[in-house]
Amino acid sequence: MTLVPTPSQTVGPFFAIGLCRRAENEPGTTLRLHGRLLDGAGEPIVDGVVEVWDASRRKWGRCGTDAQGGYAFTIDPPDPCLHVLVFARGLLKHQVTRVYAPGTSDATLESLASEQRETLVAAEEDGALRFDIRMQGPRQTVFFAV
Repeated sequence: MTLVPTPSQTVGPFFAIGLCRRAENEPGTTLRLHGRLLDGAGEPIVDGVVEVWDASRRKWGRCGTDAQGGYAFTIDPPDPCLHVLVFARGLLKHQVTRVYAPGTSDATLESLASEQRETLVAAEEDGALRFDIRMQGPRQTVFFAV
């Protein structure tokens, strides 16, 4: 008898199933959130998945990364943050972080050291928010245990 591994027994990637690459939102009420998913050497993670959750509005989105590690969402402006989950090859468990709009804060963000806070605040860029996620290395994004 030969046993075949299932996705729950292997490290993946198995991310293409169930990805939605378009959003339907009301014009003028949304904001573009985009960035790159990067490894410890600053190289793009080309087969990862970034998922965002807006707990206050009960909305979420999921995007696979492209050849440059890029992802993008059309979101309502965060109040004050969005929860972010990262799935990637080699991770046995997803990583959890947050993204804050510039000028917003809460008790969680304030509890971090200044250099850690900087890794969670998106940058304004051409009318959008840019949030690069660094899995390791210099300026590693802060991840939370859940």
